[in-house]
Amino acid sequence: MKLKKFGLISAVVVCVAVLVSLWLMRTPASHFDHQPMKQTMASADMVRKGEYVARLSDCVACHSTPDAPPFSGGLAMATPVGKIFTTNITPDNDTGIGRYTLADFDRAVRQGVAQDGHRLYPAMPFPSYQKLSDDDIAALYAFMKQGVKPVSRQNIASEIPWPLNMRWPLAFWSAAFSRGGPYQSKEGHDALWNRGAYLVEGPGHCGSCHTPRGLAFNEKALDASSPDYLAGALLDGWYAPSLRNDANTGISRWSEQDVVTFLKQGRNQHAVVFGSMADAFNNSTQFMNEDDLRAIAHYLKALPAGSHNAGSHWQYQTTESTLAGNPSGRQIYTARCSSCHGADGRGQAPWIPPLAGATSMQVDSASAINVVLNGSARIVADGVPDAYRMPPYRKQLTDQQAAEVLNFIRTSWGNQGEKVDAKAVGELRGKTDPASSNVIILQMR
Repeated sequence: MKLKKFGLISAVVVCVAVLVSLWLMRTPASHFDHQPMKQTMASADMVRKGEYVARLSDCVACHSTPDAPPFSGGLAMATPVGKIFTTNITPDNDTGIGRYTLADFDRAVRQGVAQDGHRLYPAMPFPSYQKLSDDDIAALYAFMKQGVKPVSRQNIASEIPWPLNMRWPLAFWSAAFSRGGPYQSKEGHDALWNRGAYLVEGPGHCGSCHTPRGLAFNEKALDASSPDYLAGALLDGWYAPSLRNDANTGISRWSEQDVVTFLKQGRNQHAVVFGSMADAFNNSTQFMNEDDLRAIAHYLKALPAGSHNAGSHWQYQTTESTLAGNPSGRQIYTARCSSCHGADGRGQAPWIPPLAGATSMQVDSASAINVVLNGSARIVADGVPDAYRMPPYRKQLTDQQAAEVLNFIRTSWGNQGEKVDAKAVGELRGKTDPASSNVIILQMR
């Protein structure tokens, strides 16, 4: 009897294992599976639309490097378990996506599955791209196939060690954290809000940086139904702040026009883009049309405060008592920072941002430390490089001095930032490099 029971259990286990294996090895369905294998040439308008979708999705920032042809890959991306390198997505038949059908392309972009069936690491933001419409996927495919020059460039293997580099477990990750499909308009919201939601949640993949992640490195939320969505997150040495209407840590003091100006010009009365956002601005947001920028602004300003909302609304304080502590930090600020940002911390907007009330001075200190040590990248708006940029101070300031000046800034003029210690500065110094002072423009063609 026991032998029969054991045999039955074994048979069930084998059947389950077989079913799981078949599920893992299956080719996911695509909305384009029944399209003819032979693709006809797309119209010029279709290719132009696809180029715009590529801008919305910021494909060039990850799949290009300054010293190589557009979209030929090779960008190193740090992960907690080792570096991975972006792939060649030019229409080269041997090293790129030249042999991809529209259905193959769709599976890669929206489901994270390559033509040969291997799973893509979620550094490729397919959990967001799954919301792209069929029309936008088809247009993007037309641009990548006809608007991009094929380049023969072999992909670089990841540096993730075995067994962590095995791809099949990513099927389970995708099933758990990347469920859904193309964006569906939400009832109770107007067309402008829905367009903004589509752009932010889908091609813009804003949540990839601005949404906190769980233990499996998954975004805790993929849309506005959760207070975690766009609530702010630490990523790769930078803290991407909340894009919700949080009191101090978000954009509650920004108007819709402020958001539009920031995305179009890279600066407004409150802030100037820096860190990872500089790449997003230089290669993506400034190329969006006015209607789409207004839709994004309308959507973001409609979001309530998120899960990281903390503290009372910031108000400028001028009382001497708030500036009396930390004389060393104040001295360093006066010598190094006040000529640009002002003795009163108000800056010279829109060219030099205020530090009084700055989001980076209220939230996790990573961005503040990073920009003091490494400066900021060049902003190129309308083809014109900026004349003002934050210089790196890693050679001029010790870890202790950097901590002292940041603690002065983060507790002055009404700022409510937590204390920075020299150890945190030293750790980030060892993991980061100075921002390049060169003008870097990634071409799409």
